Amino acid sequence: MLAAFTFNTAENLPVGLLELISESLRVSVLAVGFLVTGYGVTVAVASVPLAHALRAVPRRHVLMGVLAALVLSSLIAALTTSYWLLLAARLLTALAQALFWAVMGPVAVGLFAPKVRGRVLAALSVAGSLALVLGVPAGTWLGRQTRWQAPIALLAVLGLISLVTIAGLLRTSSPEEEPAAYGTRPDARRFRFVLAAGTLSATGAFAGYTYLVKFLGDVSGFGPGAVGGLLAVFGVACLAGVSLTGVLLDRFPQSAVTTAVAVQGVGMLGLYAVGAHQVTAVVFLVLMGGALGPVFMTTQHAMLRCAPGRTDIALAANSGAYNAGIAAGAALGGLILSLADVRAAFLAGGLLTVAACTVLLVGGRCVTGRKRPDEPY
Repeated sequence: MLAAFTFNTAENLPVGLLELISESLRVSVLAVGFLVTGYGVTVAVASVPLAHALRAVPRRHVLMGVLAALVLSSLIAALTTSYWLLLAARLLTALAQALFWAVMGPVAVGLFAPKVRGRVLAALSVAGSLALVLGVPAGTWLGRQTRWQAPIALLAVLGLISLVTIAGLLRTSSPEEEPAAYGTRPDARRFRFVLAAGTLSATGAFAGYTYLVKFLGDVSGFGPGAVGGLLAVFGVACLAGVSLTGVLLDRFPQSAVTTAVAVQGVGMLGLYAVGAHQVTAVVFLVLMGGALGPVFMTTQHAMLRCAPGRTDIALAANSGAYNAGIAAGAALGGLILSLADVRAAFLAGGLLTVAACTVLLVGGRCVTGRKRPDEPY
């Protein structure tokens, strides 16, 4: 959980430090923004190749390696005065994160009985969501009180704590012998439907979410101070959604993905339709936020069930596809803004989310499948 929190904070922290880094390194805000977009593209491209290349390495060693890379890259980023060296450090962190999300899930759930895997993933997702609710705001505050390098150096400390813990407590075993190395209900067709739906929903979500501040100001009429508070509400809704879904995920795994995607679609289309009214805008904002985290979490859980081969490869594919969707969504929203108003971005995002829900429904209950003979439930 600490490692998940640290990686997600590292990924998004430059958003809060954008102007500070720009002024310190004397580069444009657009160049600093590439520290985030380039990070996401790297995760999208590298996830599956890295997971495949290291598929035979014990998971303990892989986790130690990615955490060591996180510590090293954070230290480099905190000490450098060069934009290009900072960019290189960010890309090293992105490569580590690409592999971390592929390996972390099977290792974590493998420590527990299969019947509580949903709750285990929820705990990890809560930690990841806390990065947006707590990690990035706290890091931004610390950077403004001191220097932008201070919160990045703190990430190296957190990464080191995780590294020492993993090295000292996690056993070494062959990847094939890990309890969650293979899907409990493998089905290649359902795997493809979940992957496609997750990508579409991510594209839809970030076509709107990337420009949420503009929407709340231009369409809903909230002032700058209120928008900041609403972003906090959005983050808390995301955290609450992950927590609630985690409680129900093990009991209702078949409908979890579809429900999360459907709620996201309702939230986005509701903002498009009645977002000009502040009260209803807040209601649908909460629905969208409450679904954003659960969509990724439930697709990860589905991968652990219907993966046709190794679960780490399936999770890497899901993480890579989701990050590709994030990049595509942000680009799509930007294109729409150049042609229409910000409401159109939420309409497009909502329709893409409806398409994702349709894919799940057409594909059947994508998180179910044939029961393996050795499956305990």
